[in-house]
Amino acid sequence: MIDLGVSKLALIGAVALIVIGPEKLPRVARTMGALLGKAQRYISDVKAEVSRSIELDELKKMKESVESAAKDVGHSIRENAADFEKSWNEATAGASKGLGDYGSELTEPLPEYRHPKKNWRLKQGTMPNWYKARTGMRTRALSGAARVARYRPKKYK
Repeated sequence: MIDLGVSKLALIGAVALIVIGPEKLPRVARTMGALLGKAQRYISDVKAEVSRSIELDELKKMKESVESAAKDVGHSIRENAADFEKSWNEATAGASKGLGDYGSELTEPLPEYRHPKKNWRLKQGTMPNWYKARTGMRTRALSGAARVARYRPKKYK
């Protein structure tokens, strides 16, 4: 990198003042500043793009490692399941041989579930409301306060 100190910048400014002249120097300085800003933005964009590509490569590598780990886990699970199924078949085969005559009872199909066909929400044994009304039975229960208010003896004047 170029080492620019205060003394070197002052020397460059004095040479530019002599070569360019005092009338054109502010316009040239603004143009140089704008060009320098564009160059810095371009460099920062390039750096950002390079860092994004590096991160993308790292993410791809991480994805591949996770996928390979998942494949290994899946393979080990399949192997363990096959071993368990084999041992289960061996155990059940030995158990069915030891049952003798009782083994035939276990092979019969289990009875199928039948719904009791009861609707618990409908009570079939209750009296209809029209019958209760005709015979004078109460259809609604009164609370204690409502009962006192209804059956309170009337005050005489």
